[in-house]
Amino acid sequence: MANGQRMPSFRQRSETGRWTVALVVLVGSLGVYGYEKLTRTPDTPIVGLAQVSDGDTLRVEGQHIRLLDIDAPELDQTCEDENRKTWSCGTAASGELRKYLRGRTINCQPRGFDRFHRVLGTCTLSNGSDINAWLVQQGWAVASGYAKVYETQESEARLAKRGIWQGSFMEPRQWRDLHPREEPVNPPK
Repeated sequence: MANGQRMPSFRQRSETGRWTVALVVLVGSLGVYGYEKLTRTPDTPIVGLAQVSDGDTLRVEGQHIRLLDIDAPELDQTCEDENRKTWSCGTAASGELRKYLRGRTINCQPRGFDRFHRVLGTCTLSNGSDINAWLVQQGWAVASGYAKVYETQESEARLAKRGIWQGSFMEPRQWRDLHPREEPVNPPK
């Protein structure tokens, strides 16, 4: 070797190689563990009192839960009533959900995770009432997703002019596209 440097001995090279292999195995294992945590569906329901984050997102037992197959107005989203008067429909939707759940234990069945690492789930009250369906039926959310599971409840709310259906509104997904903001990232525990 140049400049008077000595070549590492076989033993030194061997030790360095072992540490490199150990580091690669460790990083790979952590990567697989992290991937499984992000993609696997939790096995057990999440049960407890809910804190309402917005019209379709709850926090139960430290887990952020995005209610599956529905989409509620964003907290700062506005709608128009039948007289074209603007009102804070996003705040109203979360307020109505908060009143509905206040002091009641809920049971959320996880179905997976969304791109922000929130649990996707369907939540019920102890009497079996579907909270996701209630929000759509009361006009505080729209049916979403490919299957349109809550399409019947949405039709009922629209005909009765409940909640956001009392006037006009922009679909929450479309509103988010026009008002982008950084979504919270809540890695699963």
